Amino acid sequence: MKKCTYSIEREKIVAQAISPVASELRLLDAGDLISLLRLECYGSLADLVSSAAELYFHPGTVSFGAGGDYKLEWDGAPEVVLDLEIKPRGVSVYARLTLAYSKAGLEIDHISFQEPMDNPDDNTAFLARSLQEAKFARTGASSM
Repeated sequence: MKKCTYSIEREKIVAQAISPVASELRLLDAGDLISLLRLECYGSLADLVSSAAELYFHPGTVSFGAGGDYKLEWDGAPEVVLDLEIKPRGVSVYARLTLAYSKAGLEIDHISFQEPMDNPDDNTAFLARSLQEAKFARTGASSM
């Protein structure tokens, strides 16, 4: 995606929203993820992403995309990149999630609003609201 002034803010919003999903995926063995990518076991990868996402988002909000990539060199730590589709109400985000040993990162490839507004700031605010609405609400324990 061609970067513009509001791209960085949108990437931060999406990255913050899916950070718990990235943390869950980082619990998996990097070698297993790399094997699944290398052997093109995309159904298994989709199951893993869905399982991680279902803990935090409504079904279908975060899913595995079209593939991924990896970096595995003799003198470095492994790095796995997974294509994700993030679809809260009214927005479709196609992004790449990079998982590394001690961190994760997100880069948006494409974002599409079903009913885009004229002001990009309004679209960014809508993205943030839509992602928040797609999360499972955490409630405190009720007292008896």
